[in-house]
Amino acid sequence: MISVGIVGGTGYTGAELLRLLALHPQARVELITSRTEQGLRVADLYPAFRGCYDLTFEAPDADRLAACDIVFFATPHGVAMELVPTLIERGTRVIDLSADFRLDDITSWENWYGQPHTCPELQKQAVYGLPELNAEAISKAQLVAAPGCYPTAVTLGFLPLLRSGVLASHDLIANAASGVSGAGRQAKVDNLFAELNDSFKAYGVSGHRHLPEIEQVLGAAAGEPVSLTFVPHLLPIIRGIHATLYASVAAQADQLQAIFEDFYAASPFVDVLPAGQLPQTRSVKGSNGCRIAVSLPQNRGKAVICSAIDNLVKGASGQAVQCMNIMLGLSETVGLDAIALTP
Repeated sequence: MISVGIVGGTGYTGAELLRLLALHPQARVELITSRTEQGLRVADLYPAFRGCYDLTFEAPDADRLAACDIVFFATPHGVAMELVPTLIERGTRVIDLSADFRLDDITSWENWYGQPHTCPELQKQAVYGLPELNAEAISKAQLVAAPGCYPTAVTLGFLPLLRSGVLASHDLIANAASGVSGAGRQAKVDNLFAELNDSFKAYGVSGHRHLPEIEQVLGAAAGEPVSLTFVPHLLPIIRGIHATLYASVAAQADQLQAIFEDFYAASPFVDVLPAGQLPQTRSVKGSNGCRIAVSLPQNRGKAVICSAIDNLVKGASGQAVQCMNIMLGLSETVGLDAIALTP
């Protein structure tokens, strides 16, 4: 049985890890940490876990965590880098769900996240945890940087066209909308029901910290720098991301469909919809799936790709468990075969 530690278990991604790992046939959560909720039973904070876990939140302890086969960090940015170096030195395998190890350029990271990076030497060791792109590297990694939710939806949408060479990489556009759980489990006026419900808005138009991550990954896939206009939006729903992507292409509609179907033929969590069908957030809610559709409206040379994921599963904790499976030599689908919730 795989022993698992979770650092930062009180937020939504930590709770989602608990939900997924409770049903994983080959993994068991041995400890979960929280400085603010130390001493509180997990089932008292999240009653859904009554009967599943008899765990109490503990203060982070390097010795206890290093004894685990794998440790997940479900923490805000800037936290994982404090403890990860110690665990790496002791041979523990780590999956970080925060942004601490996603960007290759440390100066860019410090500019976007507004603080010094305390262990830049580990950045070169970290593997970007998008299985559809880096499965082989993930299998050998000791430190995996799990992608952000927006970058997952956007990258999976653009990736087949970038790899096929039919896309103009200098002018990409991504409009993506997320449910409010993407903002985390915290008290903010903007996240109040009365502020959020029955409304729809863009934010971060002048610049969002996921932009450099997306451009870095897409640029690596394209073999050259890409230019992306990225505009995130907030949806009045709890879970889900819907990304609508635009790119100039030199291909016909049937060619685009074939490119996507061939590219993701061996990817168990990416579902390329038949021509004419479009994804919805509810079709992936609670699942680790990504549903994608590609079209070429009016044959005007502008591809439109629609990509939908659950931001807490494929956009965070589910993808992290998928990486764990790959790192430990398991089938990547183990514990992740849940069907989306309907309705």
